Amino acid sequence: MINLKERILNKHIQVAVIGMGYVGLPLSVALAKSDYKVLGIDCNDSWTKQINAGHSNIGDVPSEVLKKIVDKGYIKASTDYALVAKVDVIIICVPTPLNHFKEPDLSYIINTIEGILPFIRKGIFISLESTTYPGTTEELIVQRIQKEKGWKVGEDFYVCYSPERVDPGNPIYSIGNTPKVVGGSTRVCLELGEALYGSFLPKVVGVKTTQVAEMSKVLENTFRCVNIALVNEMAMMCERMNIDIWEAIKGASSKPFGFMPFYPGPGVGGHCIPLDPLYLSWKAKKYNYFSRFIELAIDINNNMPYYVAYQIAQILGNYGKGMKDSRILLMGMSYKKDVSDIRESPSLEVYAILKRQGAKVDFYDPYVESFKFKEEIIYRIEWSEKSVESYDIISILTNHTNVDYKWLLEHAEIIYDTKNVYGEVESDKVVKLGDNLEYL
Repeated sequence: MINLKERILNKHIQVAVIGMGYVGLPLSVALAKSDYKVLGIDCNDSWTKQINAGHSNIGDVPSEVLKKIVDKGYIKASTDYALVAKVDVIIICVPTPLNHFKEPDLSYIINTIEGILPFIRKGIFISLESTTYPGTTEELIVQRIQKEKGWKVGEDFYVCYSPERVDPGNPIYSIGNTPKVVGGSTRVCLELGEALYGSFLPKVVGVKTTQVAEMSKVLENTFRCVNIALVNEMAMMCERMNIDIWEAIKGASSKPFGFMPFYPGPGVGGHCIPLDPLYLSWKAKKYNYFSRFIELAIDINNNMPYYVAYQIAQILGNYGKGMKDSRILLMGMSYKKDVSDIRESPSLEVYAILKRQGAKVDFYDPYVESFKFKEEIIYRIEWSEKSVESYDIISILTNHTNVDYKWLLEHAEIIYDTKNVYGEVESDKVVKLGDNLEYL
């Protein structure tokens, strides 16, 4: 361990990052900028070739930055697990989605461990960054290696869990200035984890076990899930009471302590908030604990696309139009502003609901060219005055900053604003999420 720690601090090691997506590629770049040689492994051969050519489709990693690093030989991508035989550290950043039954799908982690097992050697240090439930690192990595190799963790090999905290499109916080939590399977493992991450990141927060580190990650996003659900419920309550929820949040936010603003919307998306609480809730059931709070929050957030569709139908009805055959334009398909990521985006569910109700639905998103609906590829419309004026209603579902909303208001017939883009704007054309339509 002493020798490995010294080589980490002296940057005399090679690191393999498995999973070169939204988490793995920015991490690889951060490592490379700190003079580590990085082997990037991904199951997508086309993607590894793009990386080796210096091309990035990850918004947080510009192609010009990646190309300079690749050209200097600091990052090389491959699909071959056998190459890990030459590395000292393996960082796993593979996806952890849900299956069709809304249960954790850990197949990517399992397949990764099976892939590297024949090639790893004694002294290897493995860190898992994929979001998952407490206990995963010990169950799927430590126990599997100990059983297969007969090695002892903390002596023959070392394991940590350090959750990713990537927030795509965040202009303020990135991997370079976000504190990094790390938990070790043993005290020695934690020392190595703190040494590794501390060698290229500004702040590392060590916790006692991998389970604590895993819980810290799901706690972060469960906190957000529950608070978003609360404000979504408040928005629906305020509709009944004819109170402007956005003004209420503005007023509450003036308190300098004891309040943190969250905002209502068409639902939650991305790879974290819709999934992490379900990972925690699923694991808790194995301990005969049923988290009613989490289940309720998930239920509220998952039903917001239906509430949005309901309000759109009400607005159309106020104009003497039915949902069937009405022309509706959805503004924004990505799950958050200024990114192209549509994973778990509530906009996709809104689109599906409106289509089932017989509406003619199109979309525009400056970051998303197309998405798949059933077996059909849906492409964004061409942005023009003529096209905008042809819709019965336009619904803003994602508040991208590079859209001219003033121009949109001038040319749209009616706008349903789920993101409070128009804020203080007084216009008969604008209806906000949570408005009581009986009073409009």
